[in-house]
Amino acid sequence: MSVQIFGDQVTEERAENARMSAFVGAIAVGDLVKTTLGPKGMDKLLQSASNDSSLVTNDGATILKSIPLDNPAAKVLVNISKVQDDEVGDGTTSVTVLSAELLREAEKLIDQKIHPQTIIEGYRIACVASLGALERAAVDNSKDHAKFYEDLLNIAKTTLSSKILSQDKDHFSKLAADAILRLNGSTNLEHIQIIKIIGGNLSDSFLDGGFILPKRFGNNQAKSVKNAKILIANTSLDTDKVKIFGAKFKVDSTSKLARLEKAEREKMKSKIDRIAKFGINIFINRQLIYDYPEQLFTDMEINSIEHADFEGVERLALVTGGEVVSTFNNPEKCRLGECDLVEEVMIGEEVFTKFTGCKVSNACTIVLRGATLQVLDEAERSLHDALSVLSQTTKETRTVLGGGCAEMVMSKAVDTTAQNVEGKKSLAVEAFARALRQLPTILADNAGLDSSELISKLRASIYNGMTTSGLDLNNGKIADMRELGVVESYKLKRAVVSSATEAAEVLLRVDNIIRAKPRTANRG
Repeated sequence: MSVQIFGDQVTEERAENARMSAFVGAIAVGDLVKTTLGPKGMDKLLQSASNDSSLVTNDGATILKSIPLDNPAAKVLVNISKVQDDEVGDGTTSVTVLSAELLREAEKLIDQKIHPQTIIEGYRIACVASLGALERAAVDNSKDHAKFYEDLLNIAKTTLSSKILSQDKDHFSKLAADAILRLNGSTNLEHIQIIKIIGGNLSDSFLDGGFILPKRFGNNQAKSVKNAKILIANTSLDTDKVKIFGAKFKVDSTSKLARLEKAEREKMKSKIDRIAKFGINIFINRQLIYDYPEQLFTDMEINSIEHADFEGVERLALVTGGEVVSTFNNPEKCRLGECDLVEEVMIGEEVFTKFTGCKVSNACTIVLRGATLQVLDEAERSLHDALSVLSQTTKETRTVLGGGCAEMVMSKAVDTTAQNVEGKKSLAVEAFARALRQLPTILADNAGLDSSELISKLRASIYNGMTTSGLDLNNGKIADMRELGVVESYKLKRAVVSSATEAAEVLLRVDNIIRAKPRTANRG
């Protein structure tokens, strides 16, 4: 007789079924993003059922983030792609696909009655071996500035070649590398502002040394200001009502109304006078500035900008060395923003305010142009991936070769290790090597090439000691990746392998799935 220990609305899956559920979910997610991998990867069009918004992307993390998944194993893969995106910024598809392939291999081993713990031990041995091989293959050019700059350009090109920007990858990789070098080793991408302006072509995008705010000066104010002293504020400058909630004014003559208005104007004037004491020539406010205060600013020869968005204000404070203030009683305690020149410029059809020579000199703006909003959004995501990887590379300067080369080198090391592992664990180590070889196979498949022939050639080439061989997907042959400049960040590859192994291990440990509704309070 079976005893029912679970409450109602609780279902349980055990052993084989639980494992199948975990594997099926993870492998399905891997298959979903698999086709987006590599320079010939395809895009996904994601359309929302509730509203008309649609999104075209091949960024693994964006795709997985946008799809509501019910399978718990699938959610684990979504999380590792998210972590990869936060940590390195790129390689989100690779990490998901590698996890899925590791689980696909594990499923075959479990069918041969090999215990999951044995597989996990084998995978751990293989992971250590592959990371060791990756480290030995890594090259560090950080001492030679010219070579390092070329590395950065090549990493950006490799990252962008699988994205929408691939047709202009030379242009954009130079934009990204120049922007990152301005940061002088910082990984704070806040200093790089990206503005999207519809119109023109992607190739019309450019990098600007200053900071650009999508606003313009007030009426009748100078179009440019040199040696700017900037006060950045978050305060209300609409007509300053005598504000008492729920109060009503009754007046019995228009002269009293005029007195009331005069009092309000006086109150506003005293506020503007207090602001003028800061000795500034530009006032930027997050909220609206009404006509009267704007006129007062113009009379005092202070340029004003109203309604700057919050992100713009925060970033502006960051790059000009100022701070956002909301009270004006202590000018001596306030840090003003400074820059050499502030002027209005035309980009496309619109007028922007450009800040040149900011106090924090590493600030810059990338202006993206494109035909539609979807194109611009995807271009921004692609560029963000490239900037993230490059900024990480300035910290961890080692690089490895792309085009399936690094994976095949690791796979060779793992195969060698498998020969020295005893017992059933060796089968798991070999399975790990097969999973690594799946990445170059998928790259070739996505390019419409004969993957089995190409991968066997690549394997032979690397096993024969030509450790820089990889896939030239444009010409469908094996080539020297160092010559082609297909370079990737070492940190990215290391993160892909270690995260994918950990995720596979987490899911392999599952032998029971219990589904239950959240407990509700007992009403006894």
